[in-house]
Amino acid sequence: MLYRPLGRTGLQVSEIGLGCASWWGKAAFDERQAHRLVHAALERGVTFFDTGASYSGGEAEPRLGRALKGRDLDRVVVATKAGTRHDGRRVVRDMAPAAVAASLERSLKTLGLERLGLLQLHGPSVAELNDEMLGLLESFKRRGLVRAVGVNSFDPAVIEAVAALPAIDVVMVDYNVLRPERAPVIAEAARQGKGVLAGMALAMGHTGGQVLKLRAVRDVWYALRALKNHRADVVRGARFGFLHRLPDMTGAQAALAYVLADPNVSCAVFGATRMAHLVENLEASGKRLDETVMAAIRQAQA
Repeated sequence: MLYRPLGRTGLQVSEIGLGCASWWGKAAFDERQAHRLVHAALERGVTFFDTGASYSGGEAEPRLGRALKGRDLDRVVVATKAGTRHDGRRVVRDMAPAAVAASLERSLKTLGLERLGLLQLHGPSVAELNDEMLGLLESFKRRGLVRAVGVNSFDPAVIEAVAALPAIDVVMVDYNVLRPERAPVIAEAARQGKGVLAGMALAMGHTGGQVLKLRAVRDVWYALRALKNHRADVVRGARFGFLHRLPDMTGAQAALAYVLADPNVSCAVFGATRMAHLVENLEASGKRLDETVMAAIRQAQA
């Protein structure tokens, strides 16, 4: 596993991180299997784990805490999110400073940590990144509750605004072969010293027609979610089928290699519920796409 600096935070993170959310965090997914995936990632050098207070019906964060209990976390950066939570029925958005502070306190308890590696605001608007909020985030660092603070947003306008805010250390954006337009805003954020996390780095498997590969209940769940929320990406993903016919790497590895070819990216984050997929994806660290493949990707993007 190779490592990269997380902007100017002073933290080093594995260039591939594990996202602990979605089916991974649900009660329907066996907890022992979920723990085994986290432990296997640790053993293979992963030092960045991303989750959120509202993920998996509120169950992902405490599950990650249980998985990490008793493990050596000296080099590990655990990231979670505030500003959204699950009330038992649905995701509730609350970006009030008091709610963010309460969310951090809960997250520290559920994760079993005294200090969080990274706290990210989950989808704030530009207006919500006001002096009161920024002061609150700074206070978290001063009090030793978090090492870095960031913003997770898929809105380029928000990321552009965040790039200019000295109080924010890290940004997380949706960056993959289907989102080349994110590169300029990523470059600007990195120029301003931000660590950049690439969420949805595998493009949800759409380059390989994952919605058609229904082997278990989890696959049906992911397929229905994709067809409900990301139909355009499902269609666009078909253009990149050639990535799954490369002689020296798998399609998933190629998708990660594309993201990591951008030197402004600190870490590419993906989720996994199968051990074979986890191992395959982590082996993408250090892989490089030749110019012929990169040219084919650019053509498909156009």
